[in-house]
Amino acid sequence: MKKGNNISSLQAQNQIAQVQQSILHLQHAIQQAQSHPNQEILEQIKHSLERAERSMAQADNTTDDQGALDLVRRDLEQQRQAYQAINEQT
Repeated sequence: MKKGNNISSLQAQNQIAQVQQSILHLQHAIQQAQSHPNQEILEQIKHSLERAERSMAQADNTTDDQGALDLVRRDLEQQRQAYQAINEQT
């Protein structure tokens, strides 16, 4: 599916929801690492970040709603920065 390909609004919203869900998983892992950092949780964060980035890339290709894309992009960037801060502390 590509932008402008007459995809339904529901499909586009679903893609944004998938990005948001990926970011929520990432946030949860980051919160765990902030209170109990260990190698296992850092690996979980890495995988969650990769998953969220893939979801974001798919949303970029399928969704025309720039406002929603910008919002989830900002959320993802905040989590990326939190992950970097944790890595610097460990």
